[in-house]
Amino acid sequence: MEPKPDRYGRIAYRSLIDWPQRLKREAPLLQRVLAGAPSPRVLDLGCGTGEHARLLASLGFEPTGVDASPAQVAAAREADPQGHYVQGSLTDLAGLVEAGQGGALCVGNTLPHLTEEADLRRCFEGLASRLLPGGRFLLQTLNYDRILDRGERALPAVVLPGEDGAETVFLRLMTARAGGRLTFTPVRLRWRPGAQPPVEVVSAEEVQLRAWRRAEVEALLAAAGFEVREALGTMTGEPWSPASSDLVIVAERLSQG
Repeated sequence: MEPKPDRYGRIAYRSLIDWPQRLKREAPLLQRVLAGAPSPRVLDLGCGTGEHARLLASLGFEPTGVDASPAQVAAAREADPQGHYVQGSLTDLAGLVEAGQGGALCVGNTLPHLTEEADLRRCFEGLASRLLPGGRFLLQTLNYDRILDRGERALPAVVLPGEDGAETVFLRLMTARAGGRLTFTPVRLRWRPGAQPPVEVVSAEEVQLRAWRRAEVEALLAAAGFEVREALGTMTGEPWSPASSDLVIVAERLSQG
C-alpha cells in the first residue's frame, strides 16, 4: 500500500505565521499551566515545525514534539538539530513516546485532524498513559461551536511580507459537512499590486477535518481520566463563551483508582 500523501509538505506554515508575536502572546499561559507539572518533560502534540517545542526548551522544559507529517518533522529537526521530534499519529502515543511525562500541549488546528470519535478517544487515552498523575494538558483549537452555529465559511485573511516586493496572503476557507465534518481549504497567494496578474495561487489544498464542539471534547477527556480545570476563549486567558475565537481547555490527568 502506498503511503498517504503529505499534504502539509506543500504548505510553508513557518512563513505564514508571525511566530515571534504569537509565542510572546502565548508564553504566559503556557508557563502558568505547566509551572505545576510533576515533571519538566512535556509533549508538543502536532508540533509542526517545532516553534512551541523550542519555546518550551528555552523556558527550561524538556519537550518532545510529535507530528504526523514527515515534512513538518523534517523541518523541525533541521531548525533544531538538538531537539527531540517523533513522526507518527497522535492515536499511537503509547507506542511513540515514553511514559512519565509531566505535561502536554496540543495547539493550532491539530485536534480536528482526528476525524473519528474512536481516534480522539485513542489519542486522549494514549496521552493519559504517558502523563504522570497531576500531569497538565493544554489544548487549543478553533471555537467550532461558533463556526458551526453561525455557518462561518472563512477565517480572517493573514497578510505577511513576501519576496521581491510581493506579499503573501494566507486564506483558510471552510465548508461544513454532515456529522460535524468540515472541508478545510488552506490557500497561499502571492499578491503584487500593479502586476499582471496581481494575485497568483502558490498552493491550495483540501483537508477533511472534524469540527469538534466543546462538549464533545470535554466528554472524551473525562472518559480518558482527565479533569477539566479551565475553559478559555483565547491563548491570552479570556474566559470561553460561544462567541470566542478559540476553545482552550486546561485539563489535569487524575490519579488512577
